[in-house]
Amino acid sequence: MQPASIKLLLPAISPAAPGRLYEQIIAGLKRAISEGKLAPDSALPSFRQLAEDLLVSVITVKRAYEELEREGIIYRRQGLGTFVAAGGQDRSREVKLDHARELLAAAAQEAREAGMTPAEVSRLFLETLTDQQP
Repeated sequence: MQPASIKLLLPAISPAAPGRLYEQIIAGLKRAISEGKLAPDSALPSFRQLAEDLLVSVITVKRAYEELEREGIIYRRQGLGTFVAAGGQDRSREVKLDHARELLAAAAQEAREAGMTPAEVSRLFLETLTDQQP
């Protein structure tokens, strides 16, 4: 995959969307990596190229890349560029699962506080899950 085509894998990055711009880039790249749309060792666009493609600042892209590198999802090679790490797909999926667990724990707490029974929560979750199917 050519680095320039990465922007096609990302959702629209917008100040109107939830989350900071760099967080939207991180989420989009994590999703593309965890879904296998970006294979290990795939080249990513340079900071400048992706910033230009997404109409954001270079600093925004740099911050997103730095966070992904800290998490072990991507790596940089001086003079060569930025690439998807070999364990990036697994690591990205692990990070997404951890986040899902946190969200589910928060939802369970809200449900308990609303007086819902475990059976009601299960039904609600299954309904929501079914509604989200593509």
